Amino acid sequence: MHFQHSEWVLILDFGSQYTQLIARRIRELHVYCEIHPFNADLNAFADNPPSAVVLSGGPMSVNDEGAPDLNTGIFTWNVPILGICYGLQIIAHTSVPNSVAKADKREFGRAELLIDEDNTLFTGIKDATTVWMSHGDHLNVLPQDYCIIAHTSNAPIAAVRHTSKPIYGVQFHPEVVHSSDGKLLISNFIRIISKLEPSWTPQSFIDSTIRDVRNRVGKDKVICGLSGGVDSTVTAVLLHKALGDQLLCVFVDNGLLRKNEFKTVLDLYQRDLKLPVQGIDASDLFLDRLTGITDPEQKRKIIGNTFIDVFDEAISNQSEFSYLAQGTLYPDVIESVSFKGPSATIKSHHNVGGLPEKMNLKLLEPMRELFKDEVREVGRELGIPNHFIDRHPFPGPGLGIRVISDLTREKLNLLREADAIFIEELKTSGLYMETWQAFVVLLPVQSVGVMGDERTYEYTAALRAVTSVDGMTADWAHLPYAFLSRVSNRIINEVRGINRVVYDISSKPPATIEWE
Repeated sequence: MHFQHSEWVLILDFGSQYTQLIARRIRELHVYCEIHPFNADLNAFADNPPSAVVLSGGPMSVNDEGAPDLNTGIFTWNVPILGICYGLQIIAHTSVPNSVAKADKREFGRAELLIDEDNTLFTGIKDATTVWMSHGDHLNVLPQDYCIIAHTSNAPIAAVRHTSKPIYGVQFHPEVVHSSDGKLLISNFIRIISKLEPSWTPQSFIDSTIRDVRNRVGKDKVICGLSGGVDSTVTAVLLHKALGDQLLCVFVDNGLLRKNEFKTVLDLYQRDLKLPVQGIDASDLFLDRLTGITDPEQKRKIIGNTFIDVFDEAISNQSEFSYLAQGTLYPDVIESVSFKGPSATIKSHHNVGGLPEKMNLKLLEPMRELFKDEVREVGRELGIPNHFIDRHPFPGPGLGIRVISDLTREKLNLLREADAIFIEELKTSGLYMETWQAFVVLLPVQSVGVMGDERTYEYTAALRAVTSVDGMTADWAHLPYAFLSRVSNRIINEVRGINRVVYDISSKPPATIEWE
């Protein structure tokens, strides 16, 4: 764990697609929580044991060979426990083998929960509330010392409690929005049953991080690479508050930033945020190395390696640095410690991996406990202007992965102009804040068009806009036709070299948000 927390909730992950949602629901109550794999070493928590435990759902049956098992050491902590779906079943299975069997009818989707006992878990929840079921197994034997507190027409045992200990289990998923009183149920478990205070706030995070950073860094110096994005900027402002002139920031123009971005963002850093930042224009070096490269992974590696070279040279004449600060967020951390282990590489991570080793630096990642929306809240608390905090995410390799072919300065300029029009129109129309991310992709497709009496043969631009909470899943934004028409007309009329505009209506999954 990164920090010590006086109160926190441990979520043991049994592989559910909804595990992150459980964490988000608890964080929304201003209570700190962490996700760890089901087989985590409980001794690791000896110095700072959790105040409550939640067992997530999972895709397997408890009766499957190799199914995740439960470390019963959690029961020795004598803290409240909530088992969700597989979490409920594994509590029963651990106590009474063969107590879980295949249901006569699998239950997926909405169901009506009928409450059998006026229990604390259901405080404020009316009978016949809608819940979201997703299971093929069910309990057919109730373990000793447990009683049924709710059922559905298809599941005689839909919620249980221990008769003398604060241990609860539910067969449904309260963390998803389809469970109409799910948030309230989780709140009842956290606030009433576990008696946890809403002490996890942006200000409390800032205060504890400043203390932790000062203790850890001492009088050493820290270098922070700024991308121009929200994560690295909030990281830098917080570190500057903690360390003052022990911090140096480097902001590199890699030639792959948006229109006027290097100057605009550098001004914000130096003039408004008063950050100690060194701006370096290395655009020619990056673009020369990227000439003729079409493979997206190769582009990412070249960009990452070039960044290391530029960074290394930028501080070669500076005094000794001991730490490299990065804006790593909690979803990145979860991926590396999830139930399934490190996930397959869909695309290499935006943080520059080779830098700490090459320069013999230790990593400092003060945001690694936060989700994206929490980073934004911390940024506001630190006084970073809203117009910057509310910016859409921007990938580390920048426009390099939005030109879907080999990179040339001409293509990058076409993309910059088209992207600037799209973003400007979103802001003017009041639609920017309704989308999680929006951008233009330049396709390696040229097609015939007509401009006046002339035949043209020019590029195609694809507009991409999605709605999301944290980028882990996303739906395409249902932008008004009149708006899309206006953007298309402007791009085709104002950007000489693009004569066709299309709109991407793919969701994540199965597509990703970025094209490369």
